[in-house]
Amino acid sequence: MSSNPASSRRRAVALAVGGLIALGARPATAQQPLRVTAIPDESPTELARKFAPLGRYLESRLGVQVEWTPVNDYAAAVEALINRKVDLAWFGGFTFVQASVRSGGQVVPLVQRAEDQNFRSVFITGASSGIHALADLKGHTLSFGSQSSTSGHLMPRSFLLQAGIDPDRDLRRVSFSGAHDATIAAVAGGKVDAGALNISVWEKLVSEGKVDPNQVRAFYTTPTFYDYNWSVSATMPPAMREKLRQAFLDLTPDTPEGKEILNLQRASRFIPTRPENYQGIEAAARSAGLL
Repeated sequence: MSSNPASSRRRAVALAVGGLIALGARPATAQQPLRVTAIPDESPTELARKFAPLGRYLESRLGVQVEWTPVNDYAAAVEALINRKVDLAWFGGFTFVQASVRSGGQVVPLVQRAEDQNFRSVFITGASSGIHALADLKGHTLSFGSQSSTSGHLMPRSFLLQAGIDPDRDLRRVSFSGAHDATIAAVAGGKVDAGALNISVWEKLVSEGKVDPNQVRAFYTTPTFYDYNWSVSATMPPAMREKLRQAFLDLTPDTPEGKEILNLQRASRFIPTRPENYQGIEAAARSAGLL
């Protein structure tokens, strides 16, 4: 039996209207994911491993997709945040200062680890070298981490200058490994006589048995300074900014999830931070001619 043309048209219109209603029920644009990056102060695989459970936690707390966005170097992390290619960045103290200066103060530090209030760098050397103090570095070769690293370059350089040692004048050669674990490898492999790096990476690799004490030893630990933080652009809506901050503050080692995340982040807990905490870093960078 043939269908009634008028009835067919009514059904077609109803289907079309239903489709438009269904489309109209969706958001005009899908909710944007939270894009996250970090300065590459360790190997790419280690950074991704450290971030994975934190990313899952933030997704559950914020109700948005979280995307990990790796970068090739410290400068790229700065540019990614200030150009809004990412929404959240893990910075060292110096990269935060660089981002703040480059953006005209439009970068907001949300939280830092409790450990970042009193951070330190460590100088290392070959186990059988004759280097036992900063003064012994004169005439030797030294590797920093990245040029933009707080704990792997800026602050070690600042403390060397305070000790009366100009790395560019008094050392035989200065090089940059690019990352803290690469600095250890350079010293262990005999490529340089000494290196300077983030003390938490050093202590982690020592505790994991990845540093051979027959090859490498620490000989100087710096005074404390402020270091790492999680930062966002000032353009992030205040409500989202506070929701994100609270998610970090709520992490506790009393839950399996929190314990895993904090251990991977090498943190006992996260605490609020503010731009004023990094004024000493900015002063050190300007004094060393790095800003």
